[in-house]
Amino acid sequence: MNATPTRTLRIARHFDVDAGRVFDAWLDPATAGRWLFATESGEMVRVDIDARIGGGFVLTDRRDGEDVEHVGTYLEIDRPRRLVFTFAVPKYSAVHTRVAIELTPAGDGCELVLTHEGVLPAWAEATEQGWGMILAGLARRLA
Repeated sequence: MNATPTRTLRIARHFDVDAGRVFDAWLDPATAGRWLFATESGEMVRVDIDARIGGGFVLTDRRDGEDVEHVGTYLEIDRPRRLVFTFAVPKYSAVHTRVAIELTPAGDGCELVLTHEGVLPAWAEATEQGWGMILAGLARRLA
């Protein structure tokens, strides 16, 4: 058996809003389309979210005339504490990884810990930077 080694990334961020608002932003198409996988220079042209266990999502960001799809299936939905989904960007890799979002109350806001499992080493740095930008975009949208 020739297993490809992978990495697990963990990113933590504090939000100054309650966990319910942060959680809902991941599953509401109108909100998610403004920050989730969106880029500064791109245009979000498709946001399909079927927010149920076994349901999926497709978010397509048009970047310099090319469409980049982000796809996944929801594995766990426990509002407002935990969201788990598979994740892939077919344009760049056929690999499906696993992302878990954990939210805990903290003062007047909440702490979010994102754990991304199964990341190929060649994509680890870009993936970590990407999640950092995505979470910063979420913070701006919720401010």
